[in-house]
Amino acid sequence: MDKNTIVIGIDHGWANMKTVSHLFTSGVKEITTEPALYEDVLEWEGKFYKIGGKRLDVKKDKVQDDNYYLLTLAALAKELEKRHQRNARVLLAAGLPLTRFGEEKDSFIRYLLRDQEITFRYNKIKYHVVVERVSVYPQCYAAVADRMQKFDNKVLVVDIGSWTVDIMPIINYKPDESVCVTKPSGFITCIQQINKECVRQIGAEVDEYDIQKLLASGGNDLPDAYRKIMEKEIRAYCQQVYHHIRELGYNMDLTPVIFAGGGAGVMKQYGGLSQKNITYVEDICANAKGYEMLGNAYLKAVLQRRAG
Repeated sequence: MDKNTIVIGIDHGWANMKTVSHLFTSGVKEITTEPALYEDVLEWEGKFYKIGGKRLDVKKDKVQDDNYYLLTLAALAKELEKRHQRNARVLLAAGLPLTRFGEEKDSFIRYLLRDQEITFRYNKIKYHVVVERVSVYPQCYAAVADRMQKFDNKVLVVDIGSWTVDIMPIINYKPDESVCVTKPSGFITCIQQINKECVRQIGAEVDEYDIQKLLASGGNDLPDAYRKIMEKEIRAYCQQVYHHIRELGYNMDLTPVIFAGGGAGVMKQYGGLSQKNITYVEDICANAKGYEMLGNAYLKAVLQRRAG
């Protein structure tokens, strides 16, 4: 690595892939013949893949097949396009849930480093990437790393992702890993419950796009019966998150709580809390930005050691 190495942070979510400047659905599907339209099309090792569309089903982990590797290539292409580069030497900065970090870190690094030198095309544009290093950081911590020094002596960070909720206390500006908790109750579980209730009460499911429309604009154009079910289940989901916090012994009237991740906006909109000790980091790309910041700090330290 040298001064020409660039750091690219990628947040590999079950619902969305995020970089510092891009957000797209974690969906990938092979196209059996050369596509007629090259929009969000990845070409790798002689095969074509449509990126985006319907998200992938949640699995035990992300290293079981090629899907998240292909999504990583798409994320690299999008970010390199933003930076007007086609050939790059990259430090890839990614993340994992707090409580699975130690167990899954090595396998995730091997997965992302399977080919150090990669040539592929995205939307017909050819990219050549040399992955010089993969650095993996704890999600949740990364989402607030840039503001850590502004915290009170004790705060609780709750990172609500698509599949997990990470609950991390920060004491004297340092995470207390001994009591960090990861719950498999991210916002996808709320979507599943919404559809369960829609089928039970109305006899039909709703598309995730309609749920996102409700969150973004209030969903006034949705039928009342569907909107009422959605809103009721989202509020119930928020109460479930509060229950997780309280069952760990935290007093939400006294403890400064910071909600981060894709679900932070949901908690703000539907959680019903307004006290001054509750804050929200609504930037859905916050973890990706944190990974990139931490990766840049590592690269800077390496270059300073070599120069000194």
